[in-house]
Amino acid sequence: MNRALLSLSLVLAVIAAPVAHAQDATPRYWSDTWRGWHFYEDPEPEATAQREVPPRSSPSTTKSLPQPQPQPQPQPAKLPEIVEFERLQKAVEQTRTIAIMRPTEANVRRYMELEAKVVARASTFADMAQRVAWATPELDPTLQGRPVNAKALEVFEQQQISQRSESIGALGRDHVLFFFFRGDCPYCHAFAPTLEAFQARHGIKVVAISMDGGPMPGFPDARRDNGIATTLKVSQVPAVYLAQPFTGKITPIGFGVLSEAQLLERITIVSSQVAELPSPISTSQAALR
Repeated sequence: MNRALLSLSLVLAVIAAPVAHAQDATPRYWSDTWRGWHFYEDPEPEATAQREVPPRSSPSTTKSLPQPQPQPQPQPAKLPEIVEFERLQKAVEQTRTIAIMRPTEANVRRYMELEAKVVARASTFADMAQRVAWATPELDPTLQGRPVNAKALEVFEQQQISQRSESIGALGRDHVLFFFFRGDCPYCHAFAPTLEAFQARHGIKVVAISMDGGPMPGFPDARRDNGIATTLKVSQVPAVYLAQPFTGKITPIGFGVLSEAQLLERITIVSSQVAELPSPISTSQAALR
């Protein structure tokens, strides 16, 4: 009987050991048949949760003393003339709007009377401005630039011609004028005497270049085109170019029949260093010979 009790206790110990171990371990899904096979187990929470550290207070969050608010600057008082002008301007706009939207006889008359006052004030201002200009030469527009008086304009143009002629005479020391023409061109024949007189009067040499080999009265030493017309892309005659053989620079002056005054003005502007013009055309030295 003692042996039977011992055997029974051993069996109970063997059976109790797995059960106790199962209670200590994490339960498995096969041990919970009531859950079924389709479930999701949430992860276990961490044993130690991190404590939230309160944010440190920065110097900017500390209380600051209230700053004094800037006091508004007082606006300067408007001059009475400005106040009157603004009132008049507003009155004109209002009466005009009323007259346009409701053009009765009374509304239109009220606007026209107010407009007449404005025109009278403007006329008084114009008369005073003219008197001031007469008494102050530097403020007189008729004395600045090209005059408007016929006699003064004649003197002005004579001075312009004299100054430009001197400038072109100095330019003729190292520049020439290329005159492209055709023997069968009537405009070239009409323009040739002007160039001949221009050469004699202002002292700049004119080099006549025939594009078809034909002659030109007044230029017995005209040269036959050697390809320079093609280089310069001369497509219309008569044509005049300002050339500097020493540097090989050529600048167009004009096409068609030009007057002597036009030649003077254009050559002066082209040769001026302050004039804003396109870059001159450069050719080879051989093409200028």
